[in-house]
Amino acid sequence: MYLRRSLPNILTLGNIYCGFLSIGYAASGQFRNAAILIIIGMMLDAMDGRVARMLGVESELGKELDSLADVVTFGVAPSFLVYYTTFMNLGVLGFAIAGLFPLFGAYRLARFNVSKDKSSLQYFIGVPITAAGGILAILTLFGNLIPSVIITVIFTGLCFLMVSRVRIPSLKSVPLPKYGTIVSLFLGVMLFIIYRESYASFPYLIYIATPIYIAYLTYRFVKIKR
Repeated sequence: MYLRRSLPNILTLGNIYCGFLSIGYAASGQFRNAAILIIIGMMLDAMDGRVARMLGVESELGKELDSLADVVTFGVAPSFLVYYTTFMNLGVLGFAIAGLFPLFGAYRLARFNVSKDKSSLQYFIGVPITAAGGILAILTLFGNLIPSVIITVIFTGLCFLMVSRVRIPSLKSVPLPKYGTIVSLFLGVMLFIIYRESYASFPYLIYIATPIYIAYLTYRFVKIKR
């Protein structure tokens, strides 16, 4: 029973740990590994809330922990990654610019947490920090093909879009099997590309996270069918 109540929080703590490891990899110059760990964090973030609802163990502790995880893994970690890959040549100014991303993201999360209207499944108000951090991680994976100017523009745009009042279409209303299929195919193609280019430094944690995530999607698919 205790494990059942703790499982969603364990996934969320795993998300935070991925953010910490990502910062460490970025600081040591392993930018591809740092980006992959953020993507693993996205997989865990997609699971924890649904697992809590599926097991009927939702709690205020879990919700607050999830917000803290989002700030670390999708706010602080991507900002370090972008600093080391794009803004490092600007010195202290680049460090200050990169630090704006978690500030905007934390504000967006706080605004969402105190919002009275969280019932809409059709749209988000502002870009979620999870999506923004994931976009930066994906851009880093293909950083050799994308000019720094474009990454800078996208970085700046995401900062302001997170705190904007723009309505962003939500995938919450999409049935999980369809959404899960899209996510699985996307991750499969991405992992194939990364695997071909960076076998030696590939973080083996992905071999654990990906099967667990796919097994989770399969379980949800079978449950909905029943």
